[in-house]
Amino acid sequence: MRNLWLIARQEYLQRVAQRSFLLITLSIPFLIAAVSAIAVLSVLGSRDDRPLGYVDHAGVVAAQVAAAPVEDDSVAVRTFADEAAARAAVEAGEIQAFYVLPQDYLARREVTLYYGDEPPGQATRRVFDAFLRRALAASLPAANQQRLLEGSVLTLSTLDGRREITAAGVPDAVLPFVAGLLFIMATMSSSGYLMQALTSDKENRTVEVMMTSVRPLDLVGGKASGLMAVSLTQLGIWVAVAVAAVLVARTSVPELRDLRVSPELVALIVAYFLPSYVLIAGMMTAIGAIMPDLQQAQQLSGTLNLLFMLPYLLAVLLFSDPNSPLAVALTLFPTTAFTTITVRWGLTVVPLWQLIVGWVLLAAAALAMIWVAARIFRIGMLRYGQRLDLGSIRMALRRS
Repeated sequence: MRNLWLIARQEYLQRVAQRSFLLITLSIPFLIAAVSAIAVLSVLGSRDDRPLGYVDHAGVVAAQVAAAPVEDDSVAVRTFADEAAARAAVEAGEIQAFYVLPQDYLARREVTLYYGDEPPGQATRRVFDAFLRRALAASLPAANQQRLLEGSVLTLSTLDGRREITAAGVPDAVLPFVAGLLFIMATMSSSGYLMQALTSDKENRTVEVMMTSVRPLDLVGGKASGLMAVSLTQLGIWVAVAVAAVLVARTSVPELRDLRVSPELVALIVAYFLPSYVLIAGMMTAIGAIMPDLQQAQQLSGTLNLLFMLPYLLAVLLFSDPNSPLAVALTLFPTTAFTTITVRWGLTVVPLWQLIVGWVLLAAAALAMIWVAARIFRIGMLRYGQRLDLGSIRMALRRS
């Protein structure tokens, strides 16, 4: 066990010190920050803070409502006696647009928006909507007015009450899907590292020296553990940057202040992520031992990566019926268990027995794959430059 941790430590420090690791790890948060900054600047640059106007032929806006400003909005609302005055204000640049409420507005509920070069944005139009709702509710008690302006708080709940989703709990539905995408990114990047580490050691014959004092299981397990730590470091940095961005944005975006993530969901993601990564690490190790060179190993690894991405390829079927026999089978199958759960979690309630059985099968498959990979790696080292066949692999496993 000591040798395993020494190899894992050396592999981790060697990979983390590479410029490619730093470049990939830091470039993604920088790219996300740059895209977010461009989006924010474009929104701020296109924002028009000039007032809105309206012509009330229906007489639904009382004088006290017209005099009071709309709360929490920077765009003022001004009244005009007729369309000619409002049109002159638009042409002079005093207002950005104006609404006309016809005499039969209460019966037909139709309004007309007149603008100059560009129509107001959605956020600006919501200002007038709130203003008009307040005008229509002016005759109601103050408490009723407040409720109409705030709207309702919608909660989605299953019949048995096991799953409830509110506006604050949206991350619980979205986070598993994001975690599945991060898992795909991590496995596709780290699988290449793992095969490169094994095949390079095999090609330069340094592995033969190491095998004189290290067991195959310690060597394979150490390299897999080290590379898994590298991927977790990358994911940890990305998650930390994302959390920091959300915390900063919460100060200026009210919708983000009540967002929460349940600890149970985080524990479930971690519990499935680790054995899934160990499983693919064992599979890539076996491929690196079977194939004589890195190029052939990379070709086969791309095919195996599809086994983990299969639920996303079948996402249409899972969305249409997340509790179908196909969805249950993919949940229980080791290579697709984690990614299937990330798709199903936001759509339905995954039964507890499926979560437990799926995790047990996944963990067992991961441990078995590491053991098999170590045996195959030992045979591949002895047959350097030759491609292993299934007969040799079966014989080696039978003897073990």
